Amino acid sequence: MSIPVPELPPLTPGARRVLDAASDLFYERGIHAIGVDTIAAAAGVTKKTLYDRFGSKEALVVSYLQHRDARWRDHVAAHLTRVPEPGPARVLAIFDAALAWVPDNSTKGCSAINARAEIDGPGDAPLVLAEARREKEWLLAVFAELCDEAGFRDPERLAETLMLLYEGAIVTVGMGTFTEPFVNARDSARRILESTPSDAS
Repeated sequence: MSIPVPELPPLTPGARRVLDAASDLFYERGIHAIGVDTIAAAAGVTKKTLYDRFGSKEALVVSYLQHRDARWRDHVAAHLTRVPEPGPARVLAIFDAALAWVPDNSTKGCSAINARAEIDGPGDAPLVLAEARREKEWLLAVFAELCDEAGFRDPERLAETLMLLYEGAIVTVGMGTFTEPFVNARDSARRILESTPSDAS
C-alpha cells in the first residue's frame, strides 16, 4: 500500500513563522491557553499578518494538525518501506514507527487527541473536530489495509483491536502512567497477530 500525504497549500515565509510558532505553543501549552497575540509575538508578525494568512484561529489549529499529520504519514511510509512484504511484521511497522516518532515528536501524546479533548461540544471548533476525526479514521484504514494484505480474516475487526492498542499507548505517553507504552502495545499486537487466523495458516 502507499501512504497518501495530503497536498497542503504552500506557505509564505510569514505564514511559516506563524505556523511554526503556533505548532510549538499549541502542542506544549494547549489550544485554548494560547491566544493569537501570543502566537503573533512568538512569530514576530502582526495579528493582521496572522489573520491574513490563516483567516481564523480555528483554521490555524487545523493547519497545525494537518502539517503534523503529514510529517507522521511520511514517517509511517518510511517504516513501511523497510518491510515491503505483506505479513505481521508489516502490520507491526506502525508500532515501530510510533516507537521511533514519540521521543522527539509526541512526548505529550497525540496532537489530534489533545485537540479533541479541548473541544467542548459539536458546535465548538467543528473544523478541528473534523480534522482530528479524519486523522484517526485514516490510521484505522491503514491498519485494516495492512491486515487485509497480510491475509488475516476479518481485517476490519482486527484493525479496530490494533487501533485500540495504539490509541491506548499514545494516550499513556501523554499521561505518563508508565514508561514505554508502545513497547507493551507492540508486544500485545504481536501476540494477537500470532493467534489470529489468516489465509496462510
